[in-house]
Amino acid sequence: MKKAVIIGAGPAGLTAAYELLKKTDIHPIILEQSNATGGLSRTVNFAGNRMDIGGHRFFTKSEPVKALWKSIMPLASAPAWDDRLLQRECPTFADGVDPEQDDHVFLLRSRISRIYYLRQFFSYPVSLSLRTLRGLGGRRVSRILLSYLSACLKKRDEKTLEDFMINRFGRELYRTFFESYTEKVWGRSPSQIGANWGSQRIKGVSLLGVIRDFLDRRLGIQQKKQETSLIEQFFYPKFGPGEFFEDLAAEVERLGGEIRYQQQVVGIEGSPDRHITGLRVKRTDGTCETVPADFVFSSMPVKDLCAAMPVDWLPDKARAVAETLPYRDFMTAGLLVNRLALKNNTQHKTVNGIVPDCWIYIQEPEVKIGRLQVFNNWSPYLVEDPMHTVWIGLEYFCAEGDALWSMPDEAFLSFAAGELEKIGILAPHAVIKGHVVRVQKAYPAYYGSYSEFPVVRKALDAVDNLYCIGRNGQHRYNNMDHSMLTAMEAVRLLKDGIADRTSLWKVNTESDYQEEASAGEGECS
Repeated sequence: MKKAVIIGAGPAGLTAAYELLKKTDIHPIILEQSNATGGLSRTVNFAGNRMDIGGHRFFTKSEPVKALWKSIMPLASAPAWDDRLLQRECPTFADGVDPEQDDHVFLLRSRISRIYYLRQFFSYPVSLSLRTLRGLGGRRVSRILLSYLSACLKKRDEKTLEDFMINRFGRELYRTFFESYTEKVWGRSPSQIGANWGSQRIKGVSLLGVIRDFLDRRLGIQQKKQETSLIEQFFYPKFGPGEFFEDLAAEVERLGGEIRYQQQVVGIEGSPDRHITGLRVKRTDGTCETVPADFVFSSMPVKDLCAAMPVDWLPDKARAVAETLPYRDFMTAGLLVNRLALKNNTQHKTVNGIVPDCWIYIQEPEVKIGRLQVFNNWSPYLVEDPMHTVWIGLEYFCAEGDALWSMPDEAFLSFAAGELEKIGILAPHAVIKGHVVRVQKAYPAYYGSYSEFPVVRKALDAVDNLYCIGRNGQHRYNNMDHSMLTAMEAVRLLKDGIADRTSLWKVNTESDYQEEASAGEGECS
């Protein structure tokens, strides 16, 4: 039996193993560096309170991905849990699963996310409403409309993310809601980031789309196609995204696949004609071994993959570009608090009057926090005591080794709590306890040497039995469903004996493919 060695037990790696088991006679072996599945989509359990690292909505327009989700987890139907805990309506489903009795189910959640700016809330994505207009003020709204008209009349050549955003929103709206937040996330101005990022994450959303959406809703017009960023509902595992991937991992093992934990890939072995024969792995005890491979599916960072290859497999240019590929690292401060200082001034009913948001985008320039998650609103089952406590996640974008990353956990928790107190979100002495999670290379970045990434891709495609999948495997800011689609496409190419990898790299790049197969936003991270 031929063996496919899969690097990484995240969404792409687990999907690749599952597809191989279902559609081929190839035996999958997953090598996972950590002791958990799910990758960035894992769920961290801290004293009975579960953290979703980054916020992962299960929404897709890809039927194969949707079918896989439903085959692993059914949809909950009984609304009793929501009536009791949140006192708001919950749509029902046909298969009759009661989430109170079954731990492994999808819940249907409402997408409620807002921007916190000028000590008040604005809709996210930016939408037209009386509240938005009042918050911005008449003069600023006038400038926004005029600058948008100007952008429509004179389009910019889209070389940078700044060009991309101004073309779609106008300079004034871009400066109000996009420029400073993007700098906070990526550590640099949008004028220094490639336009590719916008084409993959923002897609068809524009100010014109926002206006059309507003008018359609007011006039009761049914929308034939809705942009992903305007989707209002999504599926969510009862105990967080990690629960789904734990269940998928269990199914992979039940079908005969292997998952080997705490196995770090440190080297690639093969023949001079660039054919991989095995992977050298290092265990936590320092010992090493070579795992034979007929095929390799890699979701490890491209930078690390290229460093592990024999020196003569990559041209000097490709190796130099790979060595300097940029990434952003990520930290989350999980704080269990007894209350928030914010009041719920919306029509959404919530427990104890907390704000209804799944996450809040923090635009205030005097703090470093980028986003705030309210885990109670993702699923009340994430919180040990949702009736009396609020479980929040403060998200920071940083670089490994910088001041934030190097801060001791207790100091970082204190710093994070202080930031929320400074902008009026958290009251003093509200924190009960907290936990810190650090994630390396969470976000492949679109600046620096990334502009020359095609030379790296060409070199990787020259390795005849290698398939690059997932977010880090392709150095692409994929959503969760896109990462799973890359795995499905890679298995299809292998099964059908297709050597050309073009379709694999096109997942989440072609507009038609996005609209018909994968425009869904599997996560917002």
